[in-house]
Amino acid sequence: MIEFRNAAKSYGNVVALRDFSAIVPSRTITVLMGLSGSGKTTAIRMVNKMVLPTGGQVLIDGVDVATLDAVPLRRSIGYVMQDVGLLPHKTVLQNVVLIAVIAGQTRDDAEHNARTMLSLVGIDPASFDRFPSQLSGGQQQRVGVARALATKPNILLMDEPFGAVDPIVREELQVELCRIQRELSLTILFVTHDRTEALNIADQIIVMSDAGNIEQSGSPQELTAEPANDFVRKILGL
Repeated sequence: MIEFRNAAKSYGNVVALRDFSAIVPSRTITVLMGLSGSGKTTAIRMVNKMVLPTGGQVLIDGVDVATLDAVPLRRSIGYVMQDVGLLPHKTVLQNVVLIAVIAGQTRDDAEHNARTMLSLVGIDPASFDRFPSQLSGGQQQRVGVARALATKPNILLMDEPFGAVDPIVREELQVELCRIQRELSLTILFVTHDRTEALNIADQIIVMSDAGNIEQSGSPQELTAEPANDFVRKILGL
């Protein structure tokens, strides 16, 4: 379980997140939604200490991440962004193996886990020796997910991961993500601007306005049946 307790982040006079409190239940997909400037990315990056809070706490299974060393923490948490950032001079397999080795796996274990995760996300073994430039955008995103999973994390952070692919591929990736989450019992914290994506994948949606103010949270069914206000209606397109 991930818990935000009055988490706050300021950059000088600019408040990115103010007293943000929320719970991300274990083995579920929680989606953060909101306009630009609502603090979604700031919140997600607090979980792996890529952003340090200026107030409050972020806890994983009751442990304040502030007490944990950043390097092993980040290696234990998968992270996928819109810009997947594959190394262009390394093959698909090498891209995934590298992350597993950095996380401390032996070369043999890393290659075994890389092959397993690439297959899990739907990459054909015939593509393992290809370079990123030889893949479609959707395939590159699948490799990015496999790379994040190769360290066998319990938590997966995803910041607009499918935003750069076309709608048909995006829907396919959403279905695959839900399947993978069920198979691996992952806790996923997912940021998106896309209301359809949020409604398709979420167990819980947290709708945020300025600086992390929570307008409403709940299941997709709860939010669509009883939106709390006009802001929620607008965000969800109701």
